[in-house]
Amino acid sequence: MKIVILGAGRVGASVAESLVSEQNDITVIDTDGVRLAELQDRLDLRTVVGNAAQPSTLRAAGADDADMVIATTQSDETNLVACHLAAQVFNVPTRIARVRGADFQDNPELVGEGAFSVDHLIVPEKTVTDYVAKLVEFPEALQVLEFAGGAASLIAVRAHAGGLLVGKPIREIKSHIPQIDSRIVAIFRGEGAVYPDGDTLIEPGDEVFVLAATEHIRTVMVELRKMDKPVRRVMLAGGGRIGMRLARRLADHIDVRIIEPDVRRCEQLAAELPSNVLVLNGDATDEDLLEEESVGEMDLFCALTSDDEDNIMSSLLAKKMGARRVIALINRRAYADLVEGGKIDIAIVPAQATIGELLAHVRRGDVAAVHSLRRGAAEALEAIAHGDPRSSKVVGRRIEQLDLPPGTTIGAIVRQAPGNRSEVIVAHHDTVIEPEDHVIVFVANKRMIPRVEKLFQVGVGFF
Repeated sequence: MKIVILGAGRVGASVAESLVSEQNDITVIDTDGVRLAELQDRLDLRTVVGNAAQPSTLRAAGADDADMVIATTQSDETNLVACHLAAQVFNVPTRIARVRGADFQDNPELVGEGAFSVDHLIVPEKTVTDYVAKLVEFPEALQVLEFAGGAASLIAVRAHAGGLLVGKPIREIKSHIPQIDSRIVAIFRGEGAVYPDGDTLIEPGDEVFVLAATEHIRTVMVELRKMDKPVRRVMLAGGGRIGMRLARRLADHIDVRIIEPDVRRCEQLAAELPSNVLVLNGDATDEDLLEEESVGEMDLFCALTSDDEDNIMSSLLAKKMGARRVIALINRRAYADLVEGGKIDIAIVPAQATIGELLAHVRRGDVAAVHSLRRGAAEALEAIAHGDPRSSKVVGRRIEQLDLPPGTTIGAIVRQAPGNRSEVIVAHHDTVIEPEDHVIVFVANKRMIPRVEKLFQVGVGFF
């Protein structure tokens, strides 16, 4: 696929890195030649220096025969104008734009056909807010991912000594909870992946990805670790777009406090947020302020500023002072890899949290959802099976008959049941895939993604 990416910032660079490894033809446009040179030194792609909202720049990048334009510059206006040009001047089939301004987010009619010609809007702040909100709902989890409209969930937890299944083979999970069907699709131990089978032993410290119907996920988690108390008190460091969104999201059932250093922003937050949200003017790395506001009594401390160092330091300080769990927003992936799992419980890289939403529109075949795992090391996707046994490589076949690439696991199938109800079927070797099944696939090695995509593409005989 020929893809033109506009903007070589963190999101654009992450998208380019993910897609170039899958043998796509990638061209990146940015006004910063130094940044493009650094990107080209690392990745096998083309670069064009220029303004992405100008037809001449898009033409130089190959928009005339591009399959997709992904606009991720820092300017909403540039992204929207570029998508409009891509549609009207170059007839690019698919246009995706990242936007941050509330005016564009709240008025979707501005971005469809006849307006800015955007096929899909990506709102990073909303994606990150949803991500953190799920971690509040499941305080034991490292990552919570939903499929098929929330019918199934893939949840990552750190196995703790004392968990019912820890130190035991995976096959025993069925005897512990015989009434619930679940599947451990992957285990990461240290820096490496362990491909689980029935004899695999779960060790303390393992990062375990378990898939089940959403309604049963808490019961399954008990097998791996002790459950934490529900989150009732949250302190947020940073009252930017994400901090404001998250505070508004949590305020109706959680005690929320926001620390924001800018006085004018504090006034805006106090005016726009529910009255039960306490807005504090100050520095989240100020030990006296944290002590005065009882950070040690907090169930969760979230550092959400735009400064990585401040987020790391305030999170470390909050943890030292007694906060039960801390989450830090960290833009640099290298920093996140260094600090997560130590004093900082979870490090969220916004670009990686957003990339799955983009990839869902890039994947070949009918892919309803894509989630990036372990900051891009692995991927879970929801592919819809179309066709019949003659035109499809998956429909009408048992799981054991599929030519799955190495490191690829089909964890579950979500099937439409009578009464417009979604039925979650945990996949076994003899499970047969039917037309329109939503198949949840875990891919440990991202280089195998093109083979997975081809597996779910419908042959010409279907038409």
